[in-house]
Amino acid sequence: MNDDRIEKLLRQVREGDCGVDDALREIKRMNPDPLGFACLDHHRNLRTGIPEVVFAENKSAEQICSIFASMLERPGVVMATRVTKEKGESICHKFPEAMYHEEARMIVARQLGGEISKNKPLVGILSAGTSDVQVAEEARVTAVNLGCRVEAAYDVGVAGIHRLYSRHELLSEAAVLVVVAGMEGALPSVVAGLVEAPVIAVPTSVGYGTGFGGIAALLGMLNSCAPGMAVVNIDNGFGAGCMASQIVRVAERQG
Repeated sequence: MNDDRIEKLLRQVREGDCGVDDALREIKRMNPDPLGFACLDHHRNLRTGIPEVVFAENKSAEQICSIFASMLERPGVVMATRVTKEKGESICHKFPEAMYHEEARMIVARQLGGEISKNKPLVGILSAGTSDVQVAEEARVTAVNLGCRVEAAYDVGVAGIHRLYSRHELLSEAAVLVVVAGMEGALPSVVAGLVEAPVIAVPTSVGYGTGFGGIAALLGMLNSCAPGMAVVNIDNGFGAGCMASQIVRVAERQG
């Protein structure tokens, strides 16, 4: 249920076209939905603008299918993150309308309808290297399916800084930038020193032994002297995509 549906329901009650008991039953459908192994929060999109999204790691394909079946009874986008290819194929067989984004390791079972307006604020997604693209794609697919206009530029890390400068149009146009990097995690600091837009830094677990599975990149980003930069957890492209969408939504509402 969304704001428009609630507003319509309240109008129907006021005008006598819907009884209070019927309206109450409809609103109760928004309550958490217990499935035994999961309790779905159908209120979340209404409260925060971000729907309940399935974290598929350590869930079986059967559990994910049960969750999707419940979520698809209601309007709105339905997504799952950290989905293996094997699980993705099984879920897409059950739900033919679903699309598996292999590089992002995500399933979207109800795509957003229509073309996103070019007047919407732009979310830029950058990755330092090709090895970081998996996390960057998680951020991109998330942001697109939360209604954002998104443009991505991959493999623009500091080892070949000219590659970043060649994307100056994206850097100057973006309302918010998600910058994904492993190794020493330098790219977000460089970008934050070039643009006025907020930068969401995403450390990845990509790197050699002394990278400690992304700890070096995380600490480098947390210790950056570039202002206007925030950091999410290691490999958390989903969280970065959500944060970017919230920044854009608030900017649109205030603008």
